[in-house]
Amino acid sequence: MEFANKEYFLLLLLLIPYLLWYFMYRKKSEPTMQMSDTYAYQFAPKSWRMRIMGLPMLLRCLTFILLVVVLARPQTHNAWDSKTVEGIDIMLAMDVSTSMLAEDLRPNRMEAAKDVAREFISGRPTDNIGLTIFAGEAFTQCPMTTDHASLLNLLQNVRTDIAASGLMSDGTAVGMGLANAVSRLKNSKTKSKVVILLTDGSNNMGDLSPMTSAQIAKSLGIRVYTIGVGTNKVARYPMPVAGGVQYVNIPVEIDTKTLSDIAAVTDGNFYRATNNQELKQIYRDIDKLEKSKMNVTKFSKRYEAYLPFAIAAFLALLLEILLRTTVLRRIP
Repeated sequence: MEFANKEYFLLLLLLIPYLLWYFMYRKKSEPTMQMSDTYAYQFAPKSWRMRIMGLPMLLRCLTFILLVVVLARPQTHNAWDSKTVEGIDIMLAMDVSTSMLAEDLRPNRMEAAKDVAREFISGRPTDNIGLTIFAGEAFTQCPMTTDHASLLNLLQNVRTDIAASGLMSDGTAVGMGLANAVSRLKNSKTKSKVVILLTDGSNNMGDLSPMTSAQIAKSLGIRVYTIGVGTNKVARYPMPVAGGVQYVNIPVEIDTKTLSDIAAVTDGNFYRATNNQELKQIYRDIDKLEKSKMNVTKFSKRYEAYLPFAIAAFLALLLEILLRTTVLRRIP
């Protein structure tokens, strides 16, 4: 609630001299009756009339306060925002080959990548975001959507055992993964179209080379950010053996040149993540680079809201007059 004429609240200062007069001087002007001794009345119980003797004065003050509020013109308003959002269409292309189980990131590369992807998606509620996963082949796990709850649910279900169980061939088809993500963006009408491609290896599968996919992305105005995830030299890897798991060190073979060339051709950036903190910072950097533009126009309509206060003032004044002229009437 707002007030159009706030200066009228200064009138409330007039209550101060009135209250001083009431408590300090008015009682002296009231008629009195002299008695030789009041001891007999010292412990006499007070009647209900005596207990509400000050009520008319309180009602009078309340009436004055409510009238001042009416003069100040209380107003309510309804408002709404008309938002024009220039969203960004983003496809996340994530490597799910079995090498993503390496534990140079905690708890492993796959879970670390999913964690930062979740944080990234949650921070961009107005964007269309989809998910492509790839190993030796590629397919769309989730098409672009603003229903991020569904997207996050599908991201949670991503497992590296897709390749291990034979649902897709194992390996690293970077070109196919990028091409699949690009195909989801080719009909996009937004000005900003982005692919964030994350892998821990080099292209060794698929019918399409990474640079061919990059050229297609460039022709469609799609910017590609590439991330090579994994420590340097060797990584600790859980190798399944009969009856359990044996940890071995596997070489880290990330084709940084190809990933860098893909980013350069499409005006994107190449990043290298050797630990969890670096991976998180990379997604934060990309988040800063790719921001949606939002124009907000605010409309509002005001309504006068003095009537309830005016009615309350009238009722308070009426009650004060009734009490003063009936049950609390004084003679003389």
